[in-house]
Amino acid sequence: MADVSPHLEQQEEFWKPAAVSQESTRHDLVRPVCSNCGTDFLIGARFCYICGTGRHMVDQQEPSFHPWSALAQLPNLLGLNLASLIALVLGSACVVAAVVTGFVFTATTLLDWQAVQIWRIEWLLAAIALFAVGVLLKKK
Repeated sequence: MADVSPHLEQQEEFWKPAAVSQESTRHDLVRPVCSNCGTDFLIGARFCYICGTGRHMVDQQEPSFHPWSALAQLPNLLGLNLASLIALVLGSACVVAAVVTGFVFTATTLLDWQAVQIWRIEWLLAAIALFAVGVLLKKK
């Protein structure tokens, strides 16, 4: 039987997993690998095809969606702390209030029109002040 396959050592190397160098691994790319031999799992496989070790239950869990978790990550995505994020939201609400003021209040006389414009100016000044507070409170 030994003379049928004289180069048995070379054939065994064919079945070894490819060696991964340290510089080629990326931290943002997570691959499911066997904890016993380090081989990548095949897609949908529950066991390692090299050593037969079962895949951990942690790898099989589906990510759950929590709507508030995305909102909690908003300050990190924008690069803001909580105080500056609140100032941004309130400033945006003041801008919306300035726009809505013109639709809610109708002016029939010149004095009514001037009053509506003054309310709009007040809302816009509040928005500018809140945006300035947000910029001042922004983390460096």
